[in-house]
Parts: sequence; structure tokens; C-alpha cells
Amino acid sequence: MADESYDVKQPESVAAVLKVFALLQALAENNEIGISELSVRLAMPKATVYRFLQTMMTLGYVRQEQESERYGLGMRMFELGAKALQYPNLVELAKNHMQMIADITGETVHLGTLIDSEIIYIHKVDSRHTLAMSSRVGRRAPLHCTAIGKVLMAWEDPERRDRVLKGADFKRYREKTIVDTSAFLTELEQVKAQGYGEDSEEFDDHIHCLGVPIFDRLNRPIAGLSISFPIFRFDENKVVENVAMLQTASREISTQLGCTKFPLDK
Repeated sequence: MADESYDVKQPESVAAVLKVFALLQALAENNEIGISELSVRLAMPKATVYRFLQTMMTLGYVRQEQESERYGLGMRMFELGAKALQYPNLVELAKNHMQMIADITGETVHLGTLIDSEIIYIHKVDSRHTLAMSSRVGRRAPLHCTAIGKVLMAWEDPERRDRVLKGADFKRYREKTIVDTSAFLTELEQVKAQGYGEDSEEFDDHIHCLGVPIFDRLNRPIAGLSISFPIFRFDENKVVENVAMLQTASREISTQLGCTKFPLDK
């Protein structure tokens, strides 16, 4: 009898799970969103949306802003996502280095890793300036026109890199975006030769990024560290100095991850 009861209820249970994840996805795509908008967007009754949100709030996976009464993801979701990282201590190892670089440069510093054929930002230290790169932890970005994407691919094993790039969409985001695979591979050769990657208004307007890879115990690139400058604050004369800071941070983080022969050392 118990088995028959489970079979009858299973479709309803599956539907409930699908609704929960649809809500979480919608919350992930919007910083704050209200019940009415969620109801329309997901074609779900307001009462159902409210019931699920209240339950997820109780568990700590959803938060509600008191003034606007709009909803967003809670810190428990961040904690859960962090555990999904292949290297769960990576953010902890990188955060002090990132804060120091942000303090010295005054600019936004990102830590990103590979997900499918894109990068995802897993930690960020904001610029102290009002005008800075607009981004958030959890945001995805393309491989072919970001400094982090370029360094991850430049030091990647050629066979794996080719597999990853097959799934990449070489979409044009800006006038300077590289949209040709062969041109991108040539760019990667330059990146590896100089020891860092650059993105000059290839993904975001008026933003210039410098990035370096971070390596694991097998000396493989597993993340990237970058500084994002608004074009009007980017100083070509300080590239060597800024890259040296990034490389020093990467060397120390990589060593703590077990890297024994730091690939950026000439």
C-alpha cells in the first residue's frame, strides 16, 4: 500500500519541485521581484507563489525587503552554491588578496571560474568609486571577450579547450569583440606569451580588464582573477604594476591549492 501511495503522489511532488526551482531561477535573474511579477512570469497563482516563498524564507533561501516587500535570494543559497564549487576553499583563499588589490587600485576585482562554455563570477570586491563595472556574483559572462575567459583558455589543455570552445557562442557584444575562432586562438597565444589577458571594451562598454589565471595542484587553470577599470581611469603606464599584483596574488593562491610549478614564472 505504501508503494501505491507514493506512486500516486509522485507527479504532484515533481510538479512542486519544478515550481520551487522555477521560482529560484526567477529570483536569481532579478535582484528583487514582487509576487505579482513572479505570478505573471511563471504563470503561477499568486497564492502558490506566496506559499512557496514563505516556506523558502523560513528555511533561509529567500529574503524579503521590508520597505518594498519584494523578494530576493537569501544567503543560504550562496552558501549552497559555494559548496558546489570544485574548489570550495577558493573564495576563502582569494578574498584577502582581492581586497588588497581593490584597496590599492580602487577598482573592481573579480574571481571567476568555468561553467559550461562560459565563466561565472564567484567572488567580487567592489570599486570604491561610484562609476565602476556593473556586475554581481553569480553573473555569467562569455569566454571569448573577457580577460578571465581568455586566461582560462590560454593555459588550458588544447583538447579540453577545443571541447569547451565548441560550446561557446562567439557573439558580437561590442565593436571590438573577437567573433572568429581562429582570431581568438591567435589572441590566446599572445595572452600566454605576455602572461596575462586583456579585454578592452570587448564585452562591456567603456571597461578595460586585466586578468591572470589561478592554477591547481596539477598546474591546470581553474579560475581567473581580474581588475576592471573604466576606460577613463585605465592607465597604460600602470599595466606592468597591476599585472604584477595579480600574478603575485595568483602565485600565492595557486601554491595554497597545491600548485608546485607556477606556470606564469618565466
